[in-house]
Amino acid sequence: MLNPPRSLPVRGRTVPAATGTLLVLEARLEGHDTFLSGTLDVDGHDIPVRITTLDDSTTLQPTQPLPDSFPEHWRATLHLRHGQRPRDIPDDLRAAARTAGRDLDALDDAELRYALTFLGEATTLDIRTDRLTAIVTGLPTLEGDPE
Repeated sequence: MLNPPRSLPVRGRTVPAATGTLLVLEARLEGHDTFLSGTLDVDGHDIPVRITTLDDSTTLQPTQPLPDSFPEHWRATLHLRHGQRPRDIPDDLRAAARTAGRDLDALDDAELRYALTFLGEATTLDIRTDRLTAIVTGLPTLEGDPE
């Protein structure tokens, strides 16, 4: 379940692209779905955007033309209808790691995001089981646990 909508202060710059002007954020959005939509409020203009967050950057693609006076460097409020993506570790992953003596807390934010996405996209129980095994096997052992 997603959290309530959020409004985030953001800063960025405009970058020309073949698909139209892109708005690149100075800091990557953390804890949000990789692909979503929102509204950028810049100087009283509400601009609907598609948001793409990759490994190290977040890009906003306006879905309507930008105002003629849109600055190259800007500050705005990004309104996200979808809120934050949950970061809860599912019980089966937590249990598998505990049983194997592996440390889930060793994962950084990006690694946890990838692991949860990989696991969450399993389409059958067999695939989920195999993915659990793959994730847990890649984790470091818990401190003090002989392997």
